[in-house]
Amino acid sequence: MDNIDHFNLRSFDLNLMIAFDAMMQELSVTKSAEKLRIGQSAMSHNLSTLRMLLQDDLFVRVGQKMQPTAKARALAGPVRTALSQAQSALQSSDSFDPAKADRVFRIGVTGEMEMVLLPALVNRLQAVAPGIKLLSRAITYDTVDHMMDSGEIDLAVGCRAEIPSRHRGEVLFESEVACCFNARLCGLGDTLSRAEFLAARHAVLSQTENVAGCVGAAMQGMGIALNVVLAAPDFMPLLAAARTAPIIANVPRRIAVQYAPLFGLTTATMPVDLAFPATTMNWAVWTDRDVAMVWLREQIRSVTGDVAALGATIAAE
Repeated sequence: MDNIDHFNLRSFDLNLMIAFDAMMQELSVTKSAEKLRIGQSAMSHNLSTLRMLLQDDLFVRVGQKMQPTAKARALAGPVRTALSQAQSALQSSDSFDPAKADRVFRIGVTGEMEMVLLPALVNRLQAVAPGIKLLSRAITYDTVDHMMDSGEIDLAVGCRAEIPSRHRGEVLFESEVACCFNARLCGLGDTLSRAEFLAARHAVLSQTENVAGCVGAAMQGMGIALNVVLAAPDFMPLLAAARTAPIIANVPRRIAVQYAPLFGLTTATMPVDLAFPATTMNWAVWTDRDVAMVWLREQIRSVTGDVAALGATIAAE
C-alpha cells in the first residue's frame, strides 16, 4: 500500500480486526471469545460494531453454525495477512546475521569517499557478508540533509560543516589536500614551494557555480587569489587535465595517493596551511539503534584505518 489514510484509520479500533479474524477461524461467538480471552458479551459487541462499520451482516446463522457472508470472505485474506505481518514485526528479534543477510544499504558519499572508501568497504563486505549490496548516491552540502531525512540514503560519509540535531555524527579522519602535477610540463621538482604554488595555474573541485571551488574559496579567506583555470565536480577530470596541461590539480590527499600515479603525476604536499572540515559519518537519529545499521557503521569504522593511512603516505615519503 503506497498511502495510509491515518485520519480514517484512527477512528477504527484495529482490535476489531483481531475479533473478525478469530470469528473467521472459529465461526462461533463463544469459541471466538474464549480464544481472545474475553467475555461472550464483549465478543458479541465487537461483532455488532463490525457489522455497523462495514454495513454488512458478516456472519449469519445457518442451522447450528455461523457462516461468513461474501464480504466477510473477501475481507478474510487481507485481514489475516495484515495481522500476520504485524505479529511478525512485533515478534522479530533485534538480531542481524551479516553472513546470511540479503539487504541493500544506501550510502551517500562525496566524490572522495566514492573513490577511496567504497572500494575498501566492498572488499570487506564481500568477505564477511556476501549477500549485502551497496547503493551509492552522490551527496553535496546542499542535498545530504534532505536525502537522509527522506530515507533516500541510510547514512552519509563525507565532509560536513554542521550536523543538525536530528542526525548523529562522528569524525572518521581529518581532511587534507595535496597537489598533483606533470613535473615535466610544469617545470617543477618533487617538492613544491609556496612561491611556485601561488604562481601556478590550478584545477580545483567545485560543486557550485563558484569557479574558485572550496580550495580557492579557502585561499580567498586568507587574502590569496588563486589562479584557477579549471573547476570540475569530480576529481578525475582534474587529474586528467593535469596530465596534459601545465596546471596543478588540487585533490584530497587520499585521492592523490591512489590515483595520481595512474596519470603519471607527481604528488606534493600543499605548501599553504588550509583547514578543511573533517570527514564524518552521519546517520538519522531514528536509525541509531537499528542493529543492521549499527553493524554497517562498525564495518565503515573498521576500514577507516586503512583509508586514513592513505593520508599519511605523502608526508612519510
